[in-house]
Order: sequence, then C-alpha cells, then structure tokens
Amino acid sequence: MGTELVAALREGLPTEMVVDDPDRLETYRFDMATFCPAGKPAVLVRPREVGHVQHVLRTASSLGIPVVPQGARSGLCGAANAIDGCIILSLEQMDRIVEIDTANRIAVVEPGIFNATLSHAVAEHGLFYPPDPSSWEFCSIGGNLATNSGGLCCVKYGVTTDYVLGLEVVLASGEILRTGRRTAKGVAGYDLTKLFVGSEGTLGVITQATLALRPEAQAPRTVAALFPAATSAAQAVTDVVTCGRLPSMLEFMDRASLQAVNSWKRLDLPEDTAAMLVAQSDAGGEQSIADIAEFGRIFTEAGASEVVEAADAAEGEMLLAARRAIILALERTGTLLIDDVCVPRTRLAELVEGVEKISQTLGLVIAVYGHAGDGNFHPTVVFDADDDDQTRRAKECYDEVMALGLELGGTITGEHGVGLLRREWLAREIGPLALRLHRDIKRVFDPQNILNPGKVFDSYAEA
Repeated sequence: MGTELVAALREGLPTEMVVDDPDRLETYRFDMATFCPAGKPAVLVRPREVGHVQHVLRTASSLGIPVVPQGARSGLCGAANAIDGCIILSLEQMDRIVEIDTANRIAVVEPGIFNATLSHAVAEHGLFYPPDPSSWEFCSIGGNLATNSGGLCCVKYGVTTDYVLGLEVVLASGEILRTGRRTAKGVAGYDLTKLFVGSEGTLGVITQATLALRPEAQAPRTVAALFPAATSAAQAVTDVVTCGRLPSMLEFMDRASLQAVNSWKRLDLPEDTAAMLVAQSDAGGEQSIADIAEFGRIFTEAGASEVVEAADAAEGEMLLAARRAIILALERTGTLLIDDVCVPRTRLAELVEGVEKISQTLGLVIAVYGHAGDGNFHPTVVFDADDDDQTRRAKECYDEVMALGLELGGTITGEHGVGLLRREWLAREIGPLALRLHRDIKRVFDPQNILNPGKVFDSYAEA
C-alpha cells in the first residue's frame, strides 16, 4: 500500500512535496506531549495551497488511509501524533498572510503562520490580535484554531474562538467548505465555524481563517507581588476579579516555576517566596495607574510580602518573558507531564492547596503556574523518565490533579486540547450522551473515519 499511496499522491502533487524518507518521517511523528503513543506514518505531504490539500484528502478517501493534520507540532496533548500507515499532512508551508483589512479590522491567513508573526504584522497597521499562547513564537495559527488556544491576555480579551469570523476547510471528501463571514455580525444558520475551532483536525483540515482584529492596545502598566503562601496568592486572584476592575493579564508562578526560570535565564527573580502574581492593565492613562494601584492594594491585603510596580516597559516585558519561559525552563530539570485544568476562579485556592497535597503525598515536584485571571492553571509534574517508579507516580499525580479539577467544578482542559492525553478524561467530564453526539457529528463530516482517527475520543468503536 505504501508504494501505491506515494504514487497516487505524486500524480497530483510536485514530487518534492511528497516525502517517504524514513529519517524525515521520524521527525514528524510526535508533538510535544508526554505519554502519548505515536505510530509510523507511511508518507509526509507538505502542501503549499488548498488544491494540494484537496488532492491529499481525495486520495486518502479513495484508499481508506488515515490523515493526521499537523501545524508546528508544539501541541501538548498528542493530537498531532502519527498513526501507523497514515499520511501526515503538514501545513507548515501554508504560512501566508492573504490580507489585512484595516477598515474592517480583519486578517485572512493560512494555517501555517506563527502566532507571533501575525501579531507583529498587524501591529504595523495599528491593530492587535489578542490570543497569545505562551508558545506564541513557535506555535501556528492552525494549531491555535485546532485546540482553541488561549494565552496570557485571555482574562480580558478571550480565546481564539472569539476572534474567528470564518474558515475555509477541506473535508475528508476533498470538498471545500467555507463557513462564517467577514461581517462583524451574522447569525445565518448553525455556527459551523465554532464547531471546527477546537476540533483538533477530526472534522476537516483548515486551510484559511478570517480573523477579527482589535485596535492596538495601550502600553500596559505592570505590578508584581510576592506571597509567602501560594494559597494567599490564589485568594488574591479571586479578590482582583471581583473588584470591578479588569486586568489585561493576571498570571501566577509558584516557587518551582520561579526557581526553574531563574536557573535558566538568570533573571534574578525571588526564589525564596511561595508564589508570584503578575498583573497588567492596558486601559491607558489615568485608568491604568488607578487599576495598578488597586491591584497592588488587593495584593497587600491578601498577604503579599512585597508589591512592586515595574519601573518601565522593559521591566514589565522581563516579567512577561519569565512567565512565557516556564515550560522550557522546567524541561531542563526533567521530563514533564503537563496538566491544563481550569476551575472557577473562586476555587483557585482550593486547587493550589490540593495540588500541594498531591505533590507531598506522591513525592514529586509539581510546578504550578498559569492564567490565574481565568482560572486556568498548568500543574506540571517533573520526574525522571528513566525511573520506573517516578514514571508511575507522575502518571498518578496527573490523574489526581485531573480528578481534583473536576471535583472543584472545573474542566480537564482550558486551552491545550484533548488529543490522546485526555481522551479518557473527556468521556468522564461530558458523559455518555454528549460523547454519543460527538461521535454522531464526527460521522457526518468524516464517514470513513480517516481524519485524525482516535484523537479526542475513540470515534466509532463504542457507537
């Protein structure tokens, strides 16, 4: 089948676009998730235009071959991992900005463009694309769409789906579906655009997106606070989000996170404190000054040992860079297993306290950091993958944190997606009826089950 498949693909594609070299294929097998299996792909295709994607899916449908769409492979749930005998459809070369319409404040882009590249490009026009995952410098818009990514400024500006006006999608049949519109409003028909955002490549392959932009935000003012207890910092978050003022960012770092970033980046952040909160306001002028003063007051009343306003924009950027660097810094200390629980903001203190107990009971470091302003934390288990006992305990830690998140009225994933890593937990969260409807929707768009099969849920096995 491998030879027949490659020949069929090359009938409608430039030869260099179809790769079957084993060494090249090996580098495309995994995303950045831990404990997620990956199969051996039959072939890699790197299309440059929508017609190429159509040919791949028509070929796959005719031969019954699974297709795994990929972006930058920066995901953390195994959604982009290869399946035995599959076609890996890498969209990294489809990375153009098709249009920036300043009057209507929209951008039309291909899926391979990096988040940071788009953000910098629209900034040149005085515009702002708010979704900003910590991996924004090396994650693609297509991947952001596939998992409905969030980011550091979600507390004020929302997540990816809030900025998607329309999509161009190639279905399993090779047909092109265009959803949504370019207008600011529109309610004609079911919202198929929202259905595809967060579907992790299981319903179709996104080849173009029309994204809403905002006017450029004001330069933010920043305040940081140090806390002798992580639970005090978590309580301060609740106080901030109920005070009537809206931060543009509210991020949390615990001691393990601070120590890891300091060790790598030499940023001279305080390591003898249990937690740090970083808040920003981009309201501008006197409003930002008043916001930051109020956040500082709240931090102090919640028990902060020190509250410091950034002296200038550079110092604020340093704190932001430290927050974005946590995962890469922790990777230098061991293997990571990253949770993505999101709980009601009023229960963050209980989440932090519960994770501390899990860490103590199972004897492994669990670094806690994340988007405190919207209740989305990433408790990250650090362990030695060569130690079987630590590996076992790491998996146990992960499951305990997931269970805790659900117990607190939360969800198993706030922004990283389900993929392979959280498939079992999705079934627990949504229940049998919702799971059946997921399978029914999948069957409508992908009757042969060739699009990223087995990701998010076991598509038809139990239908």
